[in-house]
This record gives sequence, structure tokens and C-alpha cells, in this order.
Amino acid sequence: MSESIKVDVWSDIACPWCYIGKRKLEAGVAQFGGPVEIEYHSFELAPDTPVDFEGTETDFLVGHKGISRERVGEMLKRVTGIAKDVGLDYDYPALKHTNTVLAHELIHFAKAHGRQLDMKERLFSAYFVEGRHVGRIEDLADLAEEIGLDRAAAVKALTTHEFLPEVDADKRQADEYGIRGVPFFVIDGKYGISGAQDASVFAAAFEQVSSDRDSEAVAK
Repeated sequence: MSESIKVDVWSDIACPWCYIGKRKLEAGVAQFGGPVEIEYHSFELAPDTPVDFEGTETDFLVGHKGISRERVGEMLKRVTGIAKDVGLDYDYPALKHTNTVLAHELIHFAKAHGRQLDMKERLFSAYFVEGRHVGRIEDLADLAEEIGLDRAAAVKALTTHEFLPEVDADKRQADEYGIRGVPFFVIDGKYGISGAQDASVFAAAFEQVSSDRDSEAVAK
């Protein structure tokens, strides 16, 4: 099979399971061994979050989800351990919770310059591992420059919200698909995978698509 399998991924930079899911998807692609094309789409878990949230991630989750601090602590410990299993060192004490709409705009800016996957990875790492701020234009432009994109062009795109229509289009498509949580993966436009599933689940989906295509080719 020479034609790539397309994977459309809806995720949010502020979603810990989305970064874990990214790693598991990548492992699934490696297991499969065939050509796979990945495209990321915007999804905002908490669009009402202020850019400069005053407080910790625990403070945010207590207020946003209405659960106890003890329960939040257990949740963060669990997700940190699962992230560790896929090679990610989450640093929640350093994390700066913020609104992610500009980060999504930056991902589309990077996509327009052929660097979407690099930008997505850089933003995830900056947010969950390095404690960098990913909600302000200047900070985001720094991250764009770090992967080789033009800083001034990034500042202009974010200041004018050049790519906000693309972000909104992603969100509308998520609504049309009935996506209510992320990460959510659409394989070849017809198979949906919800959550940070094991690599084997993705590999099996790719094998299914490959089998479908072989059957269609024989039928012709």
C-alpha cells in the first residue's frame, strides 16, 4: 500500500491526555510501518480560561471541575505516572495554566509553513514539561522561532488573528462529528478512536484501513 492513511486529530494544548495520546499514536504508526499522514485540529477544553490565570493547575481544576483538592492531587499524580510511561516528564508545579486559542492559531500558522507537527510538539513540551507560558503572543512567537519559523511573521499572524477562522472551522467540524472530549482521532475519515489508547489500537486501525483498501482494489 503506497497511499498514506490520513489521521485527523482533535486535541488541546492544555490536555495532558492529548500529549500522551500523541506519543501512543506515534508508537502505533511505528508498529504499523506503513505511510501515515497526521493532521492536528483545534479543540478548546476551557475557552473561558483567562490568559493569565491566577493560581495553580490544582486551583483551576478545583474551580473548573468542582472536585476536591485531594481528588485533583490523585488525578495529577496518576496522569503524571502514565505520561512517564511514554517518556514525558510532566511538571505540574511549574505549569502555567492559560487560554489556548492563540496556541491553536499558532499551530495553523505553522501548518501554513509546513511545520505543524513540530509546532504541536514544541507547544506540548513547553506547557507540560518546561513550565513555559503558551497563551501570550510574545511567548508563542519565541516558541515559533525556536523551531525555525519567522518570529515577526508569527507575531503578525497572532496579532491580526489571521488563522482564527481555521481554529473556528476545526471546532465546528468537531461539533459535527459529535466530539465532546479529546484526544479524538479520525482514521481515514471513517474510524473514530477516543482517548489516549494503546499503540496497538492505532496499529490495528491502520491494518484495518489497509485491509479495506485491498478489498476495494480486488472488488474493482
